[in-house]
Amino acid sequence: MKKYSKTHEWVEVLEGSKARIGISNHAQEELGDIVYVDLPEVGKEIKKGEEFMSIESVKAAEDIYAPVSGKVVAVNEKLSDTPELVNQDAEGEGWLVEVELSDPSELDDLMTEEEYKKFVEQEG
Repeated sequence: MKKYSKTHEWVEVLEGSKARIGISNHAQEELGDIVYVDLPEVGKEIKKGEEFMSIESVKAAEDIYAPVSGKVVAVNEKLSDTPELVNQDAEGEGWLVEVELSDPSELDDLMTEEEYKKFVEQEG
């Protein structure tokens, strides 16, 4: 089950304390055609609420904020050659990084998919 942040990132717990992070479908629609994904290095410590990478589209470069804290244990290497995967499948094959969660309770601060949809509607 995915949880969402107000800055339009999602988190999905995989197994144990490992989680996958990406941007929401709404975020990729707002960005337009993605041309470059600046992935962080494996081993990087990320802190909830802080910018940890960026994505460039034909419209703009956008900072991506960590919805949770943890250590990057994997990055989606496919995005180096095919950044448009984020446009094609933002909440699936277009995931960005996997992290080892340092504080799983941070997930409680995030929105469910239903809450996120309402948030997007109110924002727009």
